[in-house]
Amino acid sequence: MEKAKTLYALLSGHQNEILRQWQKEQLAPGVLRSDLISPDELKQQMEDFLRYLVEAVKKDETEDMSSLEAWKEVRSFLTEISKTQAKKGFLPSETSMFIFSLKKPIFQLLQSYDTEDLEKFASDLWKVNTLLDQLGLLTMESYLKSKEEIIRRQQEEMLELSTPVVKIWEQVVAVPLIGTLDSARTQMVMENLLQEIVRVSATIAIIDITGVPTVDTLVAQHLFKTVSAARLMGAECVISGIRPQIAQTMVHLGVSFQDITTKATLAEAIKYAFSRVGYRISKGESTK
Repeated sequence: MEKAKTLYALLSGHQNEILRQWQKEQLAPGVLRSDLISPDELKQQMEDFLRYLVEAVKKDETEDMSSLEAWKEVRSFLTEISKTQAKKGFLPSETSMFIFSLKKPIFQLLQSYDTEDLEKFASDLWKVNTLLDQLGLLTMESYLKSKEEIIRRQQEEMLELSTPVVKIWEQVVAVPLIGTLDSARTQMVMENLLQEIVRVSATIAIIDITGVPTVDTLVAQHLFKTVSAARLMGAECVISGIRPQIAQTMVHLGVSFQDITTKATLAEAIKYAFSRVGYRISKGESTK
């Protein structure tokens, strides 16, 4: 068989053969994730990628991805595939194998050429291996960035769900906090609370910390910031849910809420808030 002079000649001259062997590898039982992607979709992805790869190698004879313009379509294509697979639930190894599984059919093709020129054979082998390793790393980087973005977005959504602002009555809103209160969550609480204060023209805001496991100086500072922000918007803040254990800890740490109204329970805080806005709670006669 006539020896290919360049990697481009090798890939372009045997593109269909490489594609057929590559697809055979990826569509094998135990490899194809038929629950996440159809065989036809995967075949199309492989065909498109190999076409982009051949064109890039043709434009960039250095074959080391040094020309960003030549490899623009390849990089864009792999980035998009990595994002899609990250969203669908593919494993990192499964995503990277989309590229690394291409090594075998290309290596087998190289072996079929006259290998008497060992230096040329070794050079071609090194080029292919280096090129596919770079593309594999690009795929992994894109996959991990996509996963990080998905996780970040999910964390933001969970944070929003964990800090709801509830309208109790006219001019009264409440924020029931559950879990640890950190800087990021404090910022979310303040933003949601201030928006709701403006939206419903609230004059009383209840911050319930019944679900906060511990209150230390850092948590207290976060609460002070939230109270100060609400006051600037013209709303009085009431902190409820201060259990005996938390009260003892606060005294021990020297934390004081001197300028802030505090209540032991949410019920007492609501009763206080109603009185501040001119409502009175009374027990009516039961009906049978």
